[in-house]
Amino acid sequence: MFIHLKDVESKGVVRIEETVDLQDTLPKSASLTDFGPLHVKLEAHDKFGTAEVTGELSIEVEQPCSRCLGPVRHTLTIPFHETFALGEAPETEDNLESDEDYDVEWVSDQRIELAPYLAESVMLALPYVPLCDEACQGLCPVCGANRNEKACGCKQEKVDPRLAGLADFFAQSKD
Repeated sequence: MFIHLKDVESKGVVRIEETVDLQDTLPKSASLTDFGPLHVKLEAHDKFGTAEVTGELSIEVEQPCSRCLGPVRHTLTIPFHETFALGEAPETEDNLESDEDYDVEWVSDQRIELAPYLAESVMLALPYVPLCDEACQGLCPVCGANRNEKACGCKQEKVDPRLAGLADFFAQSKD
């Protein structure tokens, strides 16, 4: 998916509404096991020689539950905002006129590939701790059984390792 700075400059506003396949751009990893196509609704506005691209992204993703590792599917709706300017980035902070200059993506070509920026927005919008349910009981730390499906009956004593010697002392004194 590309945007042309000359088109934005000449038309004033360019609207983009597409479905993008990010299979080659988004990594499938332990935190993102599957995803669908990305639905893109963007508008690019000419703003004092820059192209301000705003809009909304929507994608269905699958992640493992943080507690039980079961699949969690949800749809993300992500706001998108990037500003592109033709030229080279200022070399020092003294050349920056305002805080807005930090938010500008400086490009060297009139044709801008948006896919990396879209993929970055998706990755940053992923839930940090996805849960299949707020009441998810997770996996048993002893046997690894999914406690949402069945109770395993494993004995789970929580003894602070610093006090384990003291517990042994009291066990011997009762004998």
